Amino acid sequence: MIAIHNNPTTGKWDELLRRPVALQQDLAEAVKTVMNAVKAKGDEALLEYSERFDGVTDNPLRLRLKAAEIRNDIDQDLAQAIDTAYENIYKFHKAGAPQDQAPIETSPGVTCWRKILPIQSVGLYVPGGTAPLFSTVLMLGIPAQIAGCSKVILCTPPRVDGQVHPAIAYAALKCGIDTIYTVGGSQAIAALTYGTETIPQVDKIFGPGNSYVMEAKQQATTQGVAIDMPAGPSEVLIIADQSAHPAFVAADLLAQAEHGPDSQVILLTDSDVLAREVNNQLREQVSYLDALSRKREEQPRTSIIEQALQNSRTLVLENLEEAIAASNQYAPEHLIINTANPEGVAARVTRAGSIFLGPYTCESLGDYASGTNHTLPTAGYARNYSGVSVDSFVNKVTLQRATEAGIHNLGPVVQVMARAEGLYAHENAVTERIKATR
Repeated sequence: MIAIHNNPTTGKWDELLRRPVALQQDLAEAVKTVMNAVKAKGDEALLEYSERFDGVTDNPLRLRLKAAEIRNDIDQDLAQAIDTAYENIYKFHKAGAPQDQAPIETSPGVTCWRKILPIQSVGLYVPGGTAPLFSTVLMLGIPAQIAGCSKVILCTPPRVDGQVHPAIAYAALKCGIDTIYTVGGSQAIAALTYGTETIPQVDKIFGPGNSYVMEAKQQATTQGVAIDMPAGPSEVLIIADQSAHPAFVAADLLAQAEHGPDSQVILLTDSDVLAREVNNQLREQVSYLDALSRKREEQPRTSIIEQALQNSRTLVLENLEEAIAASNQYAPEHLIINTANPEGVAARVTRAGSIFLGPYTCESLGDYASGTNHTLPTAGYARNYSGVSVDSFVNKVTLQRATEAGIHNLGPVVQVMARAEGLYAHENAVTERIKATR
């Protein structure tokens, strides 16, 4: 099911770990066309794209669903599951929320401190498409709620009837979001970037998406709008040794592969036997998932999984040290460590979006309800980005105050430094104060 490469040299790792990439120039031009159309035509362009891509024909007012119009009638079991996930995610993110820094006297008469301020206007993008990701509402909405952002806007692709999935609506209301905009894809990012007659412009855009959404977010940054991170097609890398249960490893690979045809899953192991057993399990479990979908009278995701597996690899390496090195080179969005000593392996990991330790910690836990966030850097951006947290929704503003004694104490230091840089106006700003207070 997945191509197995035995003992590849380190020189081949780059090629074997290369991610599937769309034709970037064609992608950029297609997204630029959408961005420009929304900028020029506003709601009219959004409705045209909704009809073209989502099969929806509606009027401009239906781009916005107010609280009273949102149907969130979901079954009790799902509601309770979302409630439990909400509590866990809230608990974890609240504990890690940044705090104001108390004033500290850095020099006699000079006091500095830091204040946490929420970003005022944020846009949350929640993918719909083949899977309505109501879990993403929690992952974005809860940190925004804790941060205290005054305006939180949610955009998500509409169903054919112009509504959104009831579970998305339920999760949104749970997070205090009472207005939903039924628009998806790169056109949603364009609307949040420029604003339209119905959808307001925001200060920062959050959320995962496909390659088009990712490119639109990148283009949004050129228009003065911030983004959480480059978050495109999802991925998982698993480090496993002979102690790993093949069925567990295969299940984790498939859980990620079903996200989309451009997803990628990687297995790094020091056991050729495990590699072959995992492939056997993949065949069995794909058949099981196909049958399960048909039994539940839902569209099987088998074709999506099979396309994703074509982008995927198993590397059988000499030892776990090589596996760790290859993982750090790849910088995975999700890293599962299914080895006899997962903590020991994790201690040597330097690049990853989120790490899952041991045989029972499947990525699905983090995707839904353990408490950590599933909006994570993809495409190798775990080298320099972190996953979404409350920290992502705030500005950290520094404050300082100098007394008369403070300017006399620290001012001469600044004068010397400013003079050395040739910035004489900086020097003079200190000089004027010292002269006036002698």
